[in-house]
Amino acid sequence: MIPDTKASGIQKPPTSGPPVATAAPASMPAPQSKKFTFDQRYIPPIFITLILVVGQITFGVLESIPYTLAAIAASILMEMALGMLFYKKIPHLASAYISGISVGILIRSPFWWPYILCSAIAITSKYLIRVRGRHIWNPSNLAIAVMLVIAYDSVAPLNIQWGNSHWAMLAIWVLGSIIIYRLKRFHICATYVISFIAYALLRSLIIPHGAGETFSTLFLREVAPITGPMYQLFIFFMITDPKTTVTTKKGQILVAFLIATMENILRLTGTFTDFHFFAIHAPYYALFIVGPVANLIEIWKTPRAPGGANAPVPAK
Repeated sequence: MIPDTKASGIQKPPTSGPPVATAAPASMPAPQSKKFTFDQRYIPPIFITLILVVGQITFGVLESIPYTLAAIAASILMEMALGMLFYKKIPHLASAYISGISVGILIRSPFWWPYILCSAIAITSKYLIRVRGRHIWNPSNLAIAVMLVIAYDSVAPLNIQWGNSHWAMLAIWVLGSIIIYRLKRFHICATYVISFIAYALLRSLIIPHGAGETFSTLFLREVAPITGPMYQLFIFFMITDPKTTVTTKKGQILVAFLIATMENILRLTGTFTDFHFFAIHAPYYALFIVGPVANLIEIWKTPRAPGGANAPVPAK
């Protein structure tokens, strides 16, 4: 006899019908796809390479491509060696590449050794010349200024303009301005350029005109250097270098103006005296003088952090 399930209270399990829904286990979060991020430290190397390529194709700015490659190789190898020696690791090499390619573009010599020595001086200065862990001089500027003094008979600076290739110059300036603006350092470049043009106008009023020379032609002659690849490297890379500029925006604007002022003084000194090399090398010497003074003043005014917070850090 089959027991009455209703009477006994026993629930007969269903034998047919749709399956009973059961609680689903907690679902695992879907893996998020990694977004592509571009290391901002590669932007300056790419940009300076673009200046090199455009300058070489357009006007042949390099003394020698092998010499430039030697400067880059020397800079990178020196950075790797000193990084291992001082900090037991190889730092990011973007800065070394910029120093090497700057040397390769900005100096001219018929010999190999100035390119290698100049790169070595630039990189070594990053490790040896520091105050409270901060760089004092821009490495490339320091090295070039030193080479122009100790090897004046073997080294000359790049000193050409773009000629009639205004489109190449304009493209570099527009691209460089966009990049510098995104890096929040456009105010430095703008201050220097405006100051340079104003001082070129002033020199046109002070310097005696030559035979058949008008004010406009003299002004164009004085303002012409800023159109060349040398000044593009100087403006976009040397005076904006984050490691060797003061930290405040107002201070950066003031220092850029003072660099242009010192350059104007050196140009006038070279024009009215026998020290013509002051005018030829004016931008390098101006940054060489003003940059470290500004940095030392800021360091002096900044109190020391407790616990050795101002100890040197690896170069990046």
